Amino acid sequence: MDYSKTLNLPQTEFPMRGNLPTREPEILEKWEKEDLYSGLMEKNEGKPLFILHDGPPYANGDMHMGHALNKTLKDIITRYKNMSGFKAPYIHGWDTHGLPIERQAINKLGINRNEVPVSKFREVCKDFALGYVENQKKQIKRLGSIGDFDNSYVTLDPLFEAKQIEIFGEMAKKGYIYKGLKPIYWCPDCETALAEAEIEYCEDKTRSIYVKFPVKDDKGVFEGLDKKNIYFVIWTTTTWTLPGNTAIAVNPDFEYSLVLLSSGEIYVIASGLVESV
Repeated sequence: MDYSKTLNLPQTEFPMRGNLPTREPEILEKWEKEDLYSGLMEKNEGKPLFILHDGPPYANGDMHMGHALNKTLKDIITRYKNMSGFKAPYIHGWDTHGLPIERQAINKLGINRNEVPVSKFREVCKDFALGYVENQKKQIKRLGSIGDFDNSYVTLDPLFEAKQIEIFGEMAKKGYIYKGLKPIYWCPDCETALAEAEIEYCEDKTRSIYVKFPVKDDKGVFEGLDKKNIYFVIWTTTTWTLPGNTAIAVNPDFEYSLVLLSSGEIYVIASGLVESV
């Protein structure tokens, strides 16, 4: 006997099982057929704008968990705003320039960039990036995220590049752009400059030493003392810089002590270091 038929259970059209692998694609297909995003924008026309600037991911591979989290959070925010009295368009974008795309194109396509003309290499990278734009676009839709996918932006779009050049030109005319000298990190393998965020430092224990420097010009401070026997004592952990030292610096806010040794030498030491030395 089926005892479930003897119970007064609530009646609902919802299935007892979620069956998400089947149901989710059906729901997403329904949204696409209804053009849910365009209908939402039309419904909210005339309301105050809420603009979310989508920081674009690199188009150099499939989406990972970081992308999924990022896109889902942004989708939640824009949906909430669209239901809270705003018009919140969501324009997805992709960064299609830069070293990450070049490196992935070289690795996955087996290209030796030194044997390929620059124009050809750029074309290969462009095709590679645009291919992953389409891949990621499908994956974002599969997450249930909505937006104006038909008008997504990519940084290699000539109109996008022209706008960047226009803004750079305005900055140059206003004097915001200047040329200077600055040390940069260089990757010998990638043969390109590296950003600070790409630098990893190796933890290396170093020895600290004390070094005495003879006084050449006391500026009249050590009047009455034999200047040939007076030395400034410094402490350093960057021992490899010593061959290049040509001077030392003293701090006008520090107190210094004159320490007479049994050898007759006089050391000038910052008071806080006297006991250490």
